[in-house]
Amino acid sequence: MVCRSWRRVSKDPSMWWIIELDDLASEGMCRRAIDLSDGGLVEIFIGVESEYWGEAILAYMADRSSLLRSLTLSCSSFFLGELFREAVVKLPLLEYLNVPGLKLSRKSLEVVCKSCPNLKTLKLHHCPFSRDIDNSIALIIALSMPGLRHLELCGHPLSNTGLNAILDRCPHLEYLDLRECLHIDLSGNLEKRCLERIKYLRRPNDYPPETEEESYLRDIFLDSGLFDPLYD
Repeated sequence: MVCRSWRRVSKDPSMWWIIELDDLASEGMCRRAIDLSDGGLVEIFIGVESEYWGEAILAYMADRSSLLRSLTLSCSSFFLGELFREAVVKLPLLEYLNVPGLKLSRKSLEVVCKSCPNLKTLKLHHCPFSRDIDNSIALIIALSMPGLRHLELCGHPLSNTGLNAILDRCPHLEYLDLRECLHIDLSGNLEKRCLERIKYLRRPNDYPPETEEESYLRDIFLDSGLFDPLYD
């Protein structure tokens, strides 16, 4: 129930290049929004808590959006397994991947590395307080993502070994978030090395990770060139 002018505008595919899907939308509405982009979708946020149709929407989008550059999955019910991997291989232009609170397995991350060579931003937020050191994710990133510029590993159980590998193999890295990484010890030369290499460093004991809205606003400021992260 809109005016004719708005109805004409709403049918323009460029109106649907960026979409946000959450629990207020039905599955049919989500599919319709993807269809309206006519294959031109470049950014999508999926915050659907229904495991069944949330993953169904991810698959539906991947089949119709090969130009996608930004993907955020903010759904506690998602399991980043086979369906996720099947979707990622269809997104070769992906530059931004954000999966807050979701565990990305080594196998899934390897598929991301192989399928998305243009990836520049990777946000992996885990629940902290893991007592066991695990550098597997850090080593995959170091060996397979040399083009990364922005990396968030909040709560990951990597140690100094994993961090050094990332610093060695990711020469373009500018932003590194290590908040709540309890096995990282930045005393001595490692902190000096990070400060020399990284423009914007969040240490393990810095204040807790920001909300999705705060993260989104910060990214806008960083991209604008009007914001100096050293003086945040």
